[in-house]
Amino acid sequence: VAADEGILHASGSGVPLVTKDYCIIYNSNWVSLPKTLDNATFRILENLTSTVLCSPSEVPPGLMKDKAVVVMRGNCTFLEKARIAQSLGAKMLLIASKSRLSAISDNKTDYEDVTLPIALIRYNDIVDMQLVLGNEVNVTLYSPPLPEFDYSMVVIFLIAVFTVALGGYWSGVAELENLKAVASPGERETRRKKEENVTFTPVTVILFVVICCVMLVLLYFFYKWLVYVIISVFCLASAMSLYNCLAALIGEIPFGQCRITCSNKTIEVRLIFLAIFCIAAAVVWAVFRNEDRWAWILQDILGVAFCLNFIKTLKMPNFKSCVILLGLLLLYDVFFVFITPFITKNGASIMVEVAAGPFGNSEKLPVVIRVPRLEHSASTLCDLPFSLLGFGDIIVPGLLVAYCRRFDVQTRSSSVYYISCTIAYAVGMVLTFIVLALMKMGQPALLYLVPCTLITSSLVAWRRKEMKKFWKGSSYQV
Repeated sequence: VAADEGILHASGSGVPLVTKDYCIIYNSNWVSLPKTLDNATFRILENLTSTVLCSPSEVPPGLMKDKAVVVMRGNCTFLEKARIAQSLGAKMLLIASKSRLSAISDNKTDYEDVTLPIALIRYNDIVDMQLVLGNEVNVTLYSPPLPEFDYSMVVIFLIAVFTVALGGYWSGVAELENLKAVASPGERETRRKKEENVTFTPVTVILFVVICCVMLVLLYFFYKWLVYVIISVFCLASAMSLYNCLAALIGEIPFGQCRITCSNKTIEVRLIFLAIFCIAAAVVWAVFRNEDRWAWILQDILGVAFCLNFIKTLKMPNFKSCVILLGLLLLYDVFFVFITPFITKNGASIMVEVAAGPFGNSEKLPVVIRVPRLEHSASTLCDLPFSLLGFGDIIVPGLLVAYCRRFDVQTRSSSVYYISCTIAYAVGMVLTFIVLALMKMGQPALLYLVPCTLITSSLVAWRRKEMKKFWKGSSYQV
């Protein structure tokens, strides 16, 4: 069975001319659609969604002649509907479905006489077509080739590299403050109160990966309930992260430092307003999260703040822990993307299904950076109108970049580890996009990011004859 994505191009009859595109699913073994609108033939659309067209008597004689007809799915097969429509003079058959669009399959050998184009379309799109274009609509079908490259990947690349680089730098700044606090007994107690870092040990790394595996499997089976738990956690965590990121910037501004006292504690007024702003941003995203036109911008801002705060807060004690974490998560990524299609009933990757929302679920997990696809294609209408990069593909290599930055601070090595690892991350991202364009399927980015960053960091440490110290971590961290 071959299932192909195409576009229904609809135009109204008013002035000025209004047009709109909709997703269709067709079978390329049954019909060959033109690749551009230049060779497409327009037909007047006859809306017969009040019938399923399983009998010629359901339609008045002559109503379908030389028209494109849309009927409801159900009661009989696609080709039975098509044979009836063709016998009544129709030139195109659209079958409206209220459920998720799926592959069009049937035994074509019994219907060799059926030649008119058949396509499956969402019922909601038919309703939208009437609302936007009116009752007199002309339609045609075409299937443009998939673009080799989408420029939304450039935006994804810039966001990812910026976040990793800034998170690593911020972690280095915090490390420098820690070293100063250790050297100055007067600052030690103050710094200890501010310290919010969590250090990963090899045992906690393994436990973390196990929790990731369990959570992903639970999401696959209980997505429609757990998705709201993840949304709630994301709102809380991203609001706190955005506050921490902006508070660090505001702390460098020497103005507006007036304070109020409450319960023997003093707090800056500007931080109160900042907390209200961050909470409001998370609440606005939660309310309008399914608004595709602009909600992705707010999700990306909150997501970048979440990744930055995570990279800065979570400390890897040594390169050994980094190798264990990145290695295990690489195996986790590859297994759930490439191996699980051989296990699941529908042959789908658990990772891709959960990231995109399994079984056509309208609620998506807010654990990705989203950028709208800039190249027009059937995929932008039918499947994923956004290019996606998971937070894990930023955070996991970012923890190694942060460790390299802290090691630079401790050894006063002029940021050589930090810069090298950041460049290696950028190279890994470019390699990911190249493979994505060639294979035209979702890729586990860690498959390319982990080797690039680990090998580069190891080569720098080996070249500088600091591998033992880099592997075990400094005496301060231990």
